[in-house]
Amino acid sequence: MKEDNITTSGLLRRLFKTASIMRFIKHFDRQMEYVSFDTYITELCIGKNKIPEHVILNAGIERSYGHQLFSGRRKPSRDKAIQLAFGFEMTFSETQALLKAARKSPLYPRIKRDAAIIFALERKVTIVDFQNMLSDLKLPLLGKEGQLE
Repeated sequence: MKEDNITTSGLLRRLFKTASIMRFIKHFDRQMEYVSFDTYITELCIGKNKIPEHVILNAGIERSYGHQLFSGRRKPSRDKAIQLAFGFEMTFSETQALLKAARKSPLYPRIKRDAAIIFALERKVTIVDFQNMLSDLKLPLLGKEGQLE
């Protein structure tokens, strides 16, 4: 019997108790399905009534690279996913879901740069103003992982 609505913690408890990973995966295969990132952001555009071109522009992502993200030809870095969150004008919780869809680590408020991202997202700061904020804080700019500017 397949279970359709099991929580992540319930799934984890069962994983810890299972004797066979093959049976576990076979039994819970539908619970472990994820939509592709390009499908996720395309559906977001539809749900939020946004045009990909505008999201890309508002995200400060180079146009052709942005279209490759939407077409599935490229996978986003964590920073590119966060930039898209700015382009979509997402809240913190929406951004956490976007990062999960991108298979990237969630925002964590104990990390200075992540705290700044959370602050900016919740206040609907533009990507340009946010990049200036990061620069003022002497933190790496989005899209410049590991680099200070």
